[in-house]
Amino acid sequence: MSFTAMLATSLVAGPATAAVLDEACALTRSAVHHSEGLDTWNAAYPKPRDDIRAVMAFLSFPDAEPVVSPDQLVSDYFPGTTEFFERASYGKFRLHVDPVRKWLEMPAASTTYGIGRDWDTELRAAYLGDAMGLADRVVDFSGYDIVYLVADPDAPGVDSDATKVVNFDEPMRVDGTEVRRIVTVFEQRPPDRNVLAHETGHVFDLPDLYHRPKQGKGDWDTHVGDWDLMGSQFGLAPDFFGWHKWKLGWLDRGDVTCVRGEGGSAHLLVPVAARAGRGAVAGPRLLVIRTGASTVLAVEARAAVGNDLTTCTEGVLVYRVHSETGSAEGPVKVLDGHPHSGACWNGSVHPALADAPLGVGERLTDPESGVSVEVLGTDTRGRWTVRVDRPAEPSGVF
Repeated sequence: MSFTAMLATSLVAGPATAAVLDEACALTRSAVHHSEGLDTWNAAYPKPRDDIRAVMAFLSFPDAEPVVSPDQLVSDYFPGTTEFFERASYGKFRLHVDPVRKWLEMPAASTTYGIGRDWDTELRAAYLGDAMGLADRVVDFSGYDIVYLVADPDAPGVDSDATKVVNFDEPMRVDGTEVRRIVTVFEQRPPDRNVLAHETGHVFDLPDLYHRPKQGKGDWDTHVGDWDLMGSQFGLAPDFFGWHKWKLGWLDRGDVTCVRGEGGSAHLLVPVAARAGRGAVAGPRLLVIRTGASTVLAVEARAAVGNDLTTCTEGVLVYRVHSETGSAEGPVKVLDGHPHSGACWNGSVHPALADAPLGVGERLTDPESGVSVEVLGTDTRGRWTVRVDRPAEPSGVF
């Protein structure tokens, strides 16, 4: 089988396992793509802890002369992407990039590859085969967990909707190195805000949280609005949900409170985007209430700090997580604390959910589980006090 044909038949998702934690509120990872289960880590994906290295190669085409330099394109994404992850991970993860500081000219015109969001598999495989063949001449892939292929943004066949992570069911072998996923970048300049951080999130097994409307017509942001980068790279509060930070290993046991048993209980919450470590306010950042075999209700505080600095509302956010719902199918859904109003009309990707967080004295009840969440107050250190009321569990539910 040719290299291009092999790529065409192997574009999908990856396999299985390695225990990360044992916790009553940790949903079991299921077989769906980018499952929100976090009881085990999918070993097909690199885990974002400590230092991870990426290589960035730049692709030109014979039908266009680049008008920007590779160095200019690097500055569109770095150090911004690295800094986003450093803040999100509380300094536990550092992403380093090694750019190939020259253009590598593809053998065919940009228009011949059919680049687009719903890319023909054969044409995409041809593009990847040509691109990796060029990059292999100047890159030793054995030192990298992530490969970014950046196309000339001004080439006529380049479509920014095609920016995405390509997963291989069977890894590509390049000089003895297994390459499992490649980020193909086709952004115009300036690129979408936080676009590379979003795509890199997929490299670490995070799902798309947006709702993809049929035939592309409708609102993409009805599930989570601005509240997680994996929902929208344009979000006003793009820091990762506490659930994702737990999945990625950035929250420790002391940062997560599992609410067990029926009845009411009060809990403190530190905003999920607030810095951690020496001199920072300590305390839990995520409350989790198990509501079924594959579902939880998650509660966290969001404030205008860190990656959430541009948010226009603050408070306590409540959302459902479904571990058996796949990427872009609604694995996370934010509960709207103010269902009859909106906010941030000039900047929000979905104003109806921009005011979803609860303020002091406000309460909501999840209609699916009957769990109620009420905000009792805040203190001078920025912590929120939350009361959770959990109804009696019908026997045998989970």
